[in-house]
Amino acid sequence: MSDTICLHPQWLIPVEPRATVLHNHALVIEGDKIAALLPGEQARRQYPDARHLELPEHALLPGFVNLHAHSAMSLLRGLADDLALMNWLNHHIWPAEKKHVSDEFVYDGSMHAMAEMIRGGTTTVNDMYFHHEAVARAGLAAGMRTVVGCSILEFPTGYAQDADEYLRKSLAAHEAFVGQQGVDFRLAPHAPYTVADETFRKIIRLAEQHGLGIHCHIHETGQEITDSLKQYGKRPLQRLHELGLLTPQLIAAHVVHANDEELALLAAQGVHVAHNPASNLKLASGFARISAMQAAGVNVGIGTDGAASNNKIDLLGDLRMAALLAKAESGNPTSLNAAAALEMATLSGARALGKGDSIGSLVAGKQADVIAIDLSALETQPLFDPVSQVVYAAGREQVSHVWVAGKCLMQDRELTTLHLGQLGDKARWWQQRITGQLAS
Repeated sequence: MSDTICLHPQWLIPVEPRATVLHNHALVIEGDKIAALLPGEQARRQYPDARHLELPEHALLPGFVNLHAHSAMSLLRGLADDLALMNWLNHHIWPAEKKHVSDEFVYDGSMHAMAEMIRGGTTTVNDMYFHHEAVARAGLAAGMRTVVGCSILEFPTGYAQDADEYLRKSLAAHEAFVGQQGVDFRLAPHAPYTVADETFRKIIRLAEQHGLGIHCHIHETGQEITDSLKQYGKRPLQRLHELGLLTPQLIAAHVVHANDEELALLAAQGVHVAHNPASNLKLASGFARISAMQAAGVNVGIGTDGAASNNKIDLLGDLRMAALLAKAESGNPTSLNAAAALEMATLSGARALGKGDSIGSLVAGKQADVIAIDLSALETQPLFDPVSQVVYAAGREQVSHVWVAGKCLMQDRELTTLHLGQLGDKARWWQQRITGQLAS
């Protein structure tokens, strides 16, 4: 039987070119790649032996790219809510992580998050956490494209004692998965306030030696900038620029507090930004200047952050929020329109990861990372503009199908690689463990 699949949606939204909508077209998948986009009737004639899947009330679009996540923190969802960032980290999250985080915790939490992401149409995640091999194994088991960000700090955790040990473990994990399709690695210094200059220099050198990108929280809060001025006499971005960190290989998460000069610097250096609208709101970190970033020429994608600070891992919901916040922050209702927001969640994220030539849009020759959204629901009717409807009205529960590299990970809302019941049982077990109902 042919391994060719022809998908026949009502609307095909390739993202590239921006704002394009193809009506009554088919997308042809051969193996792991997109073979063609062509009129539906032509596809039936040209591929008579293919499996033809009718999606008569659906929009077909590229899978979402979650540009900043802490997947395993799904097991800490709701543990400590309604707190400021440093209180949340120092008094709640870091103590809980020190006590409970292990290879098993990270694998179970990552699997849980990946199921949630797949059910919401996310096909690629740029992660940042500990126990890197557990994240990679979870990604392979789930079938998601997974970029494993290897967290690096100066202080001890249950995973490592100092920056050098974090780095050794990062490189060992990377070496263990070299050549494994669907898994990539990045070095992930946590933030300017948790990583020293000499460690940043080592990270830059090792990243260049091993061909790795870098992923770091930067300018997340105003306090971070105030503290940096006191300690270093300069703002964090200036310090990182002088160290040589600001390059096209860097994904800067958050960048909530940046002035015009800093946005121009980020653009000139080719730094990519992962915008996390829900987490920024929940932690009261501030309002990132997304319109100004894009006007300056900065490539901006969207991240969910972790479920402990969001509390959903819902990129479709967050891209809507990004579009609305950009309008409010800029005072311009035309800022970040629906097509531009959708591009942020797909192609811009892919470009940030250096994967813009292979994923992020529905183009012949690219990898077949594709999702279908059923727009027949009352909540998305009547329908005048499918792009606008996806961005402003659709919910993640309307994602019906997900493919990664041509493999179907969800069909008619049923996961094919993960078992929801088992994941739920694991989550409840960890809840009891964390709350002291089970022995450590």
